[in-house]
Amino acid sequence: MEREREKMESGKSELRMAMEELCLLSSSDVEDQQQEEEQQQQQRSSTMDLLCVSKQLLHVLDEIGPTLLVLRQDIQQNIQRLEDLHARDSSKYASLTAIVTGEVEEGISKKTNSCTRATIWLSRSMNFSLHLLERLMKNPEKSLKEMVEEAYKITLKPFHGWISSAAYRVALELIPDREIFIQLLMGNCQDPEDFAGDVMIFVAIVQPLLEEVNTILVKHKLDRLKST
Repeated sequence: MEREREKMESGKSELRMAMEELCLLSSSDVEDQQQEEEQQQQQRSSTMDLLCVSKQLLHVLDEIGPTLLVLRQDIQQNIQRLEDLHARDSSKYASLTAIVTGEVEEGISKKTNSCTRATIWLSRSMNFSLHLLERLMKNPEKSLKEMVEEAYKITLKPFHGWISSAAYRVALELIPDREIFIQLLMGNCQDPEDFAGDVMIFVAIVQPLLEEVNTILVKHKLDRLKST
């Protein structure tokens, strides 16, 4: 309720709020923006960025309703695991690279409850979301179900075992219509053209974060890790 009230009062979509929480949009002038970018470059925390984006994804899933409950629970658990580790030492675990490298050295990166696995699945869920958002904007003739299937096939299916795949097939049958989904994302506070622009900006903002995650996973041969 508080989240919905905040969105209504600010007149912003979930994506616009996500971008602002990532501190990558600013209404200040160019000079101030350049100073902020320099500071951000020095202080950037990829761990906090991934947590921020993942929490925004939860808000989107909450808007859709119980359709993707299994996915929501999985994301929430991974967020909590990563948050708990970051809270222990925010400086030491500021970067995802430090987290993954540390667990690889300890020999626990592949364990079920590792933060490396949490990072892997949060980034995969976000990658799925980006593919879906891009398809929403580029393929106005396709149904949401078709686009979800396409995004799933590319981003999540290669890493899902039979249990996860079965849960996905059930969720697919309950997905809302395309128009309803877009309206849920936009709320009643945004013009469709502005929303389309926000989608493309959001994709451009989050992509470097996913590339950072993928680079460290490939380095330690963890990028093909599968679920049950």
